[in-house]
Amino acid sequence: MGPRIVIIGGASLQWVPKLFLDIVNTPSLTESEIVLQDVNPEPLPAMAEFIRHVTGLARAGITVETTTDRRRALPGADYVVVCISTGAFESMRHDLEIPERYGIKQSVGDTVGPGGVMRSLRNIPVLLEIARDMEELCPHAWMLNITNPMTTLCRAVTRETSVKTVGLCHEITGAQYTLSQILDADFRSFDFEVVGVNHLPLITALRIDGEDAMDRLREKLAEPEKLAEEPIYLSDEIRRELGDVASEFTKRDLVTSNRVKFALFERFGVLPGAGDRHLVEFFPGFLTEESEWGKRWNVGLTSIADREVWVDRYQAEFARLRTITEVPKMPSGEMVAPMIDSFLRDKPRHFPLNLPNAGQCPDLPADAVVESMITARGDGLAGRDEARAPAVLTECLRRVVASQEMTVEAAISGDRDRAVDAMLLDPLAGRIDFENVAVMTDEMLAATSRWLPQFA
Repeated sequence: MGPRIVIIGGASLQWVPKLFLDIVNTPSLTESEIVLQDVNPEPLPAMAEFIRHVTGLARAGITVETTTDRRRALPGADYVVVCISTGAFESMRHDLEIPERYGIKQSVGDTVGPGGVMRSLRNIPVLLEIARDMEELCPHAWMLNITNPMTTLCRAVTRETSVKTVGLCHEITGAQYTLSQILDADFRSFDFEVVGVNHLPLITALRIDGEDAMDRLREKLAEPEKLAEEPIYLSDEIRRELGDVASEFTKRDLVTSNRVKFALFERFGVLPGAGDRHLVEFFPGFLTEESEWGKRWNVGLTSIADREVWVDRYQAEFARLRTITEVPKMPSGEMVAPMIDSFLRDKPRHFPLNLPNAGQCPDLPADAVVESMITARGDGLAGRDEARAPAVLTECLRRVVASQEMTVEAAISGDRDRAVDAMLLDPLAGRIDFENVAVMTDEMLAATSRWLPQFA
C-alpha cells in the first residue's frame, strides 16, 4: 500500500494533471491512494477519470476518490497538497484594479504589493482551517503548500498550528533551466546556495559539477553579440507553440527575457532566482511610469484577461491528456513527487524550499519562513547551508519579511490597522501618498469583504 495523498483544490487544471503525471512516473508512488477534494464538485469526475485513464496506461495500482468534504478526505492522509485560490479571479480583479487607480500597477499581484497582501488575508484563514482539521484528523501528515502567497501562508500555519508545513515553488527550477541553456550545461549538474523569501530567492553560489560557475555566467553575459549567434534547445511542446519562429531563438533572447534578473546580478553579484514579473514587485523601481510600467524591461502587466487565456490553455491541454495513449515521461519540474519519494525511501535530495528560519538564513529573523536549499530524507527536512546576501539585499529582504509578518498578524486578528501597516511596509504598496495607502486598503477590504469574514 502506498501513501494517501490528498489534494485540496483537486479540480485544479493548472496543478493536478502535472502533479499526477509525476506521481505515476515515480515507482514508490504507483500504489498511492489519491483523494481529490474541491469545493466545486462539477469538474471532479473528469479529473478522476483522467487519473484512472493514466493509471491504466501505466499499469499502476493507484486508486482515486473525490469529495467536496474536506473532513472526509483527510483521515489517514500522509501528505496534503494545497493548491487553492480563495475567491479566484472574482476577488483578484479588485487586487489589481483598485491599486491601479491609486498609481500602483502590478505585474502579478499574488505575492507582495497590494494584491499579495489581500490574497494573504483571504487565503490564510482557509489554510488555517485546513491545518486545524489536519491536527485532528491526520496529525502526522505533511502539508505541501503550492498556493500563493507561499511565504505568508506557510508562516501562518507554522505559527498557529503544529502541522508540518513546507512551501514548494518552481521558480528556482525555471532559473536552472534558463542557466543550463545559456551555459550549455546539463540541467542535473547544477547546485545552488539560496537565501531569501518566495519569489525573491537569491542564488548566492552557483556550481556546475562542483565547480564555481558565477564567473562563467558573467563571461557569457558580457558578450551579447556572441549570444545572438548561439541557438537554444527548445522542447517539442515549445516548438509546437512557437511554430516557424522557433528556429530563430538564441541565447540572447533568453537574456533579453530575463533583463531584470541579470541587471540585479550585475549590480549586486548574486542572481535572483525568480522570473522578472515577480522580481519587479519587490524592486518597484522597475515598475515606473518612466519604464512604461516595466515595458522597457520586457515585463508585462498580467491582467485578469491574460489569466483567463491561461485557463483556456489548461483546459485544452487537459482535453489532450485525457486522450493520450502513452504516459508522458518528462518531469514537470514540481517537487511534490520527488520529495515524497525522498521521505519514503530515505533518499537524500536537495530542494529550494520554504520553511521557518532555523539558521539557514542567519541574517533574517528566526522562525520567519524563508526560501533556501533544504535536504529531504526519511526523517524529514533540514536546512543544508547557511546563506547570506549582500548587505543591501539583506535589508530589502528584512523589509519584505516585516511586511509579511504584519500581513499574517492582520489575517489572523482581522485588525484593519495591521493590514494598513502591512501595506505601508511593503515596498510596492507603500510607494504612494501616505494617506492614500490607508484609503486604498479600506477600499480593497470593502470590495473583497465577502472573502474576509475576520474583518467583519
